[in-house]
Amino acid sequence: MKTGIVIPMVILLGGALVAFAVYTTTVSNTRNTSPITGNISFVRPVSVQDHILGDPNAPVKLIEYSDFDCHYCGVFQHTLQRIMHDYGPTGEVAWVFREFPLVKTHPNSLATARAAECVAKTAGNNAFWKFANLMFINQPVNPINFGQYATQAGANPTAVATCIMNGSVNARVASDIANALKIGARGTPYTVILEDGATPVIVNAAYPYAYIKQEINTALAIASSSSNR
Repeated sequence: MKTGIVIPMVILLGGALVAFAVYTTTVSNTRNTSPITGNISFVRPVSVQDHILGDPNAPVKLIEYSDFDCHYCGVFQHTLQRIMHDYGPTGEVAWVFREFPLVKTHPNSLATARAAECVAKTAGNNAFWKFANLMFINQPVNPINFGQYATQAGANPTAVATCIMNGSVNARVASDIANALKIGARGTPYTVILEDGATPVIVNAAYPYAYIKQEINTALAIASSSSNR
């Protein structure tokens, strides 16, 4: 099967209705958004269904709602990769990735989110993170190249194409989008820093490494204080 032909056909035939639905509920991508509505307490708890890099039991979790075609999201990946390099090996921080494609600004972003979820569904968490990295490095990726990048990530491109065609990940992507909107996200990247017992910290832009590091150290200090009580 020639995946370069199959996947674009899948997107055209299977994605039109979903793309339209998301289009009507999302807004343009910006570095900062104002005003923000929503309730951060509605952030979906991290579970085994999430894409997690690092220790799932880490005291601090970075939940990122992201768009694969967003330039600032691509920049922010470098920051979070550096954070995980520093805090991941010690089990202090875990990075959780959730889909928030802003199709009004990036028409192919929903298709890319679905492709990434199909890579995860057919080849696992490690393949997902590899595919995600390839999407950011090569953004914006033409859907005709999904098969090529799926292969590089260690997934079977035919299986990914079939997954996209049957729509089995549509609900997963829609759930991430709905949760992002419910908590107040209107642009990407939108990140929630969670630590049990502490007020969640919102990072509503591609903030630099020093800022994220400071917020993480504060969260870790709270975690340490709580564990010593």
